[in-house]
Amino acid sequence: MDKNQIREVIARRAALELKDGDVVNLGIGLPTMIPNYLQKSVKVIFQSENGLLGVGPRPETGQENSELTDAGGGFITAIPGANSFDSATSFGIIRGGHVDVTILGALQVDEMGNLANWIIPGKMTPGMGGAMDLIVGAKKVVLAMEHTAKGSHKILKNCTLPLTAANQVNLIITEMGVIEVTPKGLVLSEINKEFTVEEVQAATEAQLIIAENLIAMRQ
Repeated sequence: MDKNQIREVIARRAALELKDGDVVNLGIGLPTMIPNYLQKSVKVIFQSENGLLGVGPRPETGQENSELTDAGGGFITAIPGANSFDSATSFGIIRGGHVDVTILGALQVDEMGNLANWIIPGKMTPGMGGAMDLIVGAKKVVLAMEHTAKGSHKILKNCTLPLTAANQVNLIITEMGVIEVTPKGLVLSEINKEFTVEEVQAATEAQLIIAENLIAMRQ
């Protein structure tokens, strides 16, 4: 699969994790593709941590409003009935447990559900932003990420980068399959039919538990 196909597979599967009525926060990058694949019967409310509840689709070229951006600085729209507020109120919503699902990217994740997603060695970074609050405050934490980075493992026994949060990840979705984080370890519950179990394990440093009812990756 090429880069665009990989991202589409991940975004399509991640969209299936959203249920009608959910309040959802999406990380920057790949997670912003997820609304494109949301089922028409599912109505969710997207929240942006810089202060908007009711984020709409990306504006058409030439229709951008400089006062409507997401936390990553990208242009957005607001749906009818949307509410805007200051950042303190927005983080009160997050820390108060009112976000049902957050879907984020990752640099590394390990078998204990630890996540590192904010600092790249050798590069200047401004900080982790709202990721730390989202991972701890959201009811469900889903990672939508490529399985490897230039051939290197991203799903590890133990993260080697500074953690964003510990023991908070619930589900990992990659182009290879769906992995549940459980007290017993990482359970491969769905597999992309283009890969074998052996190929998925070879691309994963952590030891995978293969679900007895392993199914084809839903799309």
